[in-house]
Amino acid sequence: MPDVSLAEIADVTRTALERHGAARWIAAEVTRAVVEAEATGNRICGLYYLESYCQQLRSGRVDGTVTPAVSRPRPGVVTVDAGFGFAQPAFARALPQALEAARENGVASLAVCHAHTCTSLGFFTGQIARAGYIGFGATNASAVVAPPGGRTRILGTNPIAFSVPDGAGGVAMQFDQSTSAVALGKITMARAAGTAIPEGWAVDSEGRPTTDPEAALAGALVSSGGYKGWGLGVMAELLAAGLTGGVSSRAVQALKAPEGAPHDLGQYYLLIDPAGSGDFAATLDALVAAVAADPGARLPGRDRQLADPVAQDADFWARMQALARPAA
Repeated sequence: MPDVSLAEIADVTRTALERHGAARWIAAEVTRAVVEAEATGNRICGLYYLESYCQQLRSGRVDGTVTPAVSRPRPGVVTVDAGFGFAQPAFARALPQALEAARENGVASLAVCHAHTCTSLGFFTGQIARAGYIGFGATNASAVVAPPGGRTRILGTNPIAFSVPDGAGGVAMQFDQSTSAVALGKITMARAAGTAIPEGWAVDSEGRPTTDPEAALAGALVSSGGYKGWGLGVMAELLAAGLTGGVSSRAVQALKAPEGAPHDLGQYYLLIDPAGSGDFAATLDALVAAVAADPGARLPGRDRQLADPVAQDADFWARMQALARPAA
């Protein structure tokens, strides 16, 4: 497996997106997200999506040239219409106004509307935290998750993310997780590798637990922690679709399908000024100290080390490089 530098990953990603129709600044914003995902080991949200991005740019399922429209209908509310384009550039255009709203009001919401899948939510909430604010985010996705005890696909994997500032321009802790037991990409990877999946990830079309990835893909994923994860998934659905004007999970076609209607997904973020009340810094310091005193324990996302270079499967990396080459 070749080791590939983050600079090489960035160059291939940016070039591939531009060659398939993305504007330069838009390709740059999406590339930032891909590189961060690769560097943090979140491979499903990194290069794994590049081929799909390129296919959907060509088919028109995502608009790679649209200019996001930012508005502030209320003092603490910022919205951005992504125009069926990528979520990353829409967020980038709206973030300055959202931060201003949070400074003025102590708390603010940011709704990203009519967007492509955002992949890693932590990429966005982490930016909020590095600006000095607590960030919470939620989004939905194409329906693949059945209710506990059921077999009908109702929700997407519906991720949520939470990032906390360290007071020095960094992130003190962060979690970014699907509300399903596992991301759908891990099922498709298992199928491609010809390996079984753990019991507890999915049910077959009859609602029976399965370890067969093929049966899982014909059935449905299950929620993380049963009813607890189901409740979080429902919350993410209502915030991401209900407060952005986006579509419900049941109305979204498979995210990586090359052609079809735009995703039209929403992402919903809360920005909270930790200096607004109480003594947040002291509470955080006490929690950090308590966890550090327990050998082997750590807060989620704390002291995360970025990998550079990143080992890549040789055949997979060759396919990514091919996407960046000019058409013959």
